[in-house]
Amino acid sequence: MDAPRRNDITAVEQAYLARTPGSAALARQARAVLPSGVVHDSRWIRPHGLYASRASGAHKWDVDGHRYIDYFGGHGALLLGHGHPEVVEAATRQMALGTHFAAGHEAEVRWAETVCRLLPSAERVRFHSSGTEATQMAVRLARAHTGRGKLLRFQAHYHGWQDDMTAGYASHFDGTAPIGVPEAVAARTPALDPYDEAAVERRLAEDRDIAAVIVEPLGAATGKVPLAPDFLRALRRWTAENGVVLIFDEVITGFRVDPGGVQAAVGVTPDLTTLAKIVAGGLPGGAVAGRAEILEGLDFEASERKGREKIYHPGTFNACPVSAVAGTRALEIIERDGACARASALAADLRSRLNAVIAAEGLPWLVYGEASAFHLFLGDLQAAGGRAGFDPRRLGREGLQAQPPDLVRQLRLALNLEGVDIAGWPGGLVSAAHDEADLEETADAFAAAVGRLREQGTV
Repeated sequence: MDAPRRNDITAVEQAYLARTPGSAALARQARAVLPSGVVHDSRWIRPHGLYASRASGAHKWDVDGHRYIDYFGGHGALLLGHGHPEVVEAATRQMALGTHFAAGHEAEVRWAETVCRLLPSAERVRFHSSGTEATQMAVRLARAHTGRGKLLRFQAHYHGWQDDMTAGYASHFDGTAPIGVPEAVAARTPALDPYDEAAVERRLAEDRDIAAVIVEPLGAATGKVPLAPDFLRALRRWTAENGVVLIFDEVITGFRVDPGGVQAAVGVTPDLTTLAKIVAGGLPGGAVAGRAEILEGLDFEASERKGREKIYHPGTFNACPVSAVAGTRALEIIERDGACARASALAADLRSRLNAVIAAEGLPWLVYGEASAFHLFLGDLQAAGGRAGFDPRRLGREGLQAQPPDLVRQLRLALNLEGVDIAGWPGGLVSAAHDEADLEETADAFAAAVGRLREQGTV
């Protein structure tokens, strides 16, 4: 899509276009060869997204030379920030030794041992190339283990883009199938409201074809629609009582909330856990970990011994040596240096600073979140209990997701003008590489961005 005409755009957009000619030029080139000019839906924004040239620590630079404090965080993969020297050294050394052996290698064994040491649920682990692949395998393992066919999910929880996970995530909350997905697939993967606990308990007790429940343990979008630990405990109890496999999708939260994931932080151990992002040190990679009895579905000897068909699982880049050494080193650093606690403390400080700006500006907004995540709520604050009594659960999924889309876009662009890049939730993730100077600069940038929005009449 071409940039809008000058008389159709706001002052913020005009300033953004003037500041980012290099990104604009690359966006025009990209549109000729890539659908909408992007390779990930969340990177699409009008008039165009940023094109980065390099990154280091908590910062990245665009092709026009502007520095940004980065809260996109590699879509959650970069708890240690960009280019942690120990991770870079490990990956660079491995590149010279070999990137693909088509054989087993020591690095994959060390990687698996590290995951199993840190993650409470991990008795065995199988590596993949992405989080989507990991969740797909977790569901297949659960179906094979139970002999059942259905997967129970929760509305707005993201588990990848495969057919089983699309209805009820961003659309089709009525259970119908999104375009390109057969209706029969949507019917076997119902998405319930996690705040209706009675309905969840009843469905698990009554539907004897449910093989597994999969959940983002912090809640949808890394806690944008949060879940209480008590719900996870209840879910653990209900699934155990009904012979259902409990899957925690810790693709983002794994090794971020705690070195042992949300499961370690709240003391609830699922049957299976899906991982990606941080597990591979910010490189491509994913994993499914869990009970040995369930992972035996992938085991040649166990399948032969039990006289059952083995689950087929190839994968050209499973446990790629470069990802394996980067992932192992990153997990060792996280375990050693208290990166999870540092990032969470910095995020709490940032949330406080941003809320102070909001209060000073008299805006009906609020910033909330858990661990190292932050979410900007620009919707109906009074319906959620007001600033003093804010409870996101009072709004439910619909209320929390009812963000004014153009306000979100204008705010993101205005923050880019001030040298800050956030995700489109709107919100972001804080890394252990951020520091107090970054937080202070971010708060100042936020105030300046609000000023830009006031000047053009957006707020």
